[in-house]
Amino acid sequence: MTYIIVCHSRKGGVGKSTLAYELAWQLDAVLVDLEHDGGGVTKKWGDRPLDRVRIPILDSIRSGGTPKPLKGFHKPRLIPGHPDLYDQAPDENAMADALMKWANEWDTDWVVVDTHPGASPHAHGAMTVANIVLAPTPLRISDLDATEQMVADMVDYPVVISPTMVPPVPAANLIKRLEKIVAGTPVQVAPPIPEARAVGTRTKRVAITSEDPPPKALAKVATALTETAEFVKEYVRS
Repeated sequence: MTYIIVCHSRKGGVGKSTLAYELAWQLDAVLVDLEHDGGGVTKKWGDRPLDRVRIPILDSIRSGGTPKPLKGFHKPRLIPGHPDLYDQAPDENAMADALMKWANEWDTDWVVVDTHPGASPHAHGAMTVANIVLAPTPLRISDLDATEQMVADMVDYPVVISPTMVPPVPAANLIKRLEKIVAGTPVQVAPPIPEARAVGTRTKRVAITSEDPPPKALAKVATALTETAEFVKEYVRS
């Protein structure tokens, strides 16, 4: 069986693409990029989709084929995103059907999907076939607001909140707010991922967790990402 992980948030700047990239590397997954701008995993990987004539993700959905993942050194296998996903995105059913087909045909136990921030039909299609929907959420008021709405809209989905960019001493009122969001729901909370300035300034394209040992400034982040990967394994197999 192939498990599908969808990393989704209702707003940007929450660490979603970093989480998707690292999980895909650790799980030896195929990483599917549904972003249409330049800030996602496709750019992080180093691919330049506008330099090629074909658009593998859209061409495969239209033809009923299966795209071939790109491979790189210490990077996850990638199905790159493309700007044309902005106005040519598949509908919910087409995206769901494509992901199920691809998951069965790729040589992998895991597929990780990085969605564009915000609600969209193709992101929702991915979430309908997900074994886990990871919602990265910094402990900030606006991010908690967005995640609270997402939980309310998707309480019957396998949503797991992943606290990201967590400071050494998080504010007690924000921790209580997170507890309130999940109270009385089946939504779980993954291990926290600490704040590290080095994540945002890093220029290396290889996965953080591919480095052994990781740079000192990223060591705690790498440990937390590894713990998150283990949490995901236990969650989907329980």
